[in-house]
Amino acid sequence: MTPSRHPLLYQLNTRVALTEISRTLGSAATLDDYPDTKLDRLAQLGFEWVWLLSVWQTGDAARRVSRNNPQWRAEFEHTLPDLREADIDGSGFAISGYAVHQDLGGDAALVRLRKRMRQRGLKLMLDFVPNHMAPDHAWVGKYPDYFVQGSEADLSSAPQNYFRVDTPAGSRVFAHGRDPYFDGWPDTVQLNYGNSSLQRAMQGELARIAGQCDGVRCDMAMLLLPEVFERTWGVHADAFWPVAIDAVRKAHPKFVFLAEVYWDMEWTLQSQGFDYTYDKRLYDRLREHQARPVREHLAADRDFQNRSARFLENHDEPRAAATFAPEIHAAAAVITFLTPGLRLIHDGQFEGRKARISPHLVRRPEEAVDHEIADFYERLLAALRHAAVRGGQWQLLEVVRAWPDNTSAENFIAFSWQTDAHEWLWVVVNYAPHQGQCFVRLPFGELARRTVRLKDLSGFNIYERPGDDLLERGLYVDLAGWKCHVFEVRLPA
Repeated sequence: MTPSRHPLLYQLNTRVALTEISRTLGSAATLDDYPDTKLDRLAQLGFEWVWLLSVWQTGDAARRVSRNNPQWRAEFEHTLPDLREADIDGSGFAISGYAVHQDLGGDAALVRLRKRMRQRGLKLMLDFVPNHMAPDHAWVGKYPDYFVQGSEADLSSAPQNYFRVDTPAGSRVFAHGRDPYFDGWPDTVQLNYGNSSLQRAMQGELARIAGQCDGVRCDMAMLLLPEVFERTWGVHADAFWPVAIDAVRKAHPKFVFLAEVYWDMEWTLQSQGFDYTYDKRLYDRLREHQARPVREHLAADRDFQNRSARFLENHDEPRAAATFAPEIHAAAAVITFLTPGLRLIHDGQFEGRKARISPHLVRRPEEAVDHEIADFYERLLAALRHAAVRGGQWQLLEVVRAWPDNTSAENFIAFSWQTDAHEWLWVVVNYAPHQGQCFVRLPFGELARRTVRLKDLSGFNIYERPGDDLLERGLYVDLAGWKCHVFEVRLPA
């Protein structure tokens, strides 16, 4: 299959998946045991990328914090009422070394898995966590100046943000990793990007990772921006991302960078070299259940749209099936995944899972498959494999009132995909709880003097409409609340 301009990425919770495979095998599973059948299935569904969450080595220090933090433990017990100590293995983002975890089979097992993925046309994405390390990372003792340090006064006044470590150079007070708006993550130590030696060391780590995969998802990438780092720590830092990304691209020209980013800093990171940036803004607007802010967001610059990473859930966000009622879930998913950019689907999303799994856990609760949601995603993924979506051009369409005093048109979002061969997908969503009507303007001169055939991929209906009427008045749509049309459009010979 020809690569899509707007790829589909599957986020796999690696440790949870291997825990479940271990139960089937009756012994500890590694990356070598991840089944070919599951890789085949992802490729058949149209995925081009697999993001293996939490493959790097973690250590005892972060694990102890995870197991003994009362607030976190309450969350874990809510997720797993039968929680066992072995279920808490420490956060996959408290990394003690950028080597594949020995329990997952080490670096060699990743090489073999990547080879199997490549045979199926799947690319591998891994984590890069640039802001912090685990407290027992070797650099803490060997290169303490690589980390933000504090004073006794800092430790006394903000013990939630600082901690003491005995190093070969003596006792030091270090800062926990954090962002400027929240307390520190107590299982981490903050890297100091004001130190040029640390910047070079992290560029080296990134270069090594780039030799093991095809792309990285960069955790909290905006925290390294000089203005953010200085606001958080009062330390001047040179820009890291443009230098680091350029160095990787010289060795791996097609390497892909995905940024987790918030606070309206998406364009800043795109301009510094990131291929894709999280589109949390779209997600938040969809959760507000208001069509106008969603439509306005989708009117942004086309290049920005193409480089946005769309999602309805991930390991940080609550499950979509727990957040959106079933009918709203479907409408939000059509908007999210049929707009341009990278599409991120989270492990368990297809099945309608509702329990969010903390990155500290390696087991998830048993949940029955929601077959209605599963069937919906089968249809949606089929639409994503359509030639117009994979290789065509996207545009937002104008929606107008069906008659003067009918304001329900404000609740519609419409857009199209088109190939050079005059194949279209027209998508119309009534993103509101009540029935609505509208006309969708269709700026396609090719429709003139033709009969237009519309096949609804979200159902089973086929319609024929005069092209001249569609050009003059638009496509008339009458939809119940939260319903949509996904029309495959052809011009009969």
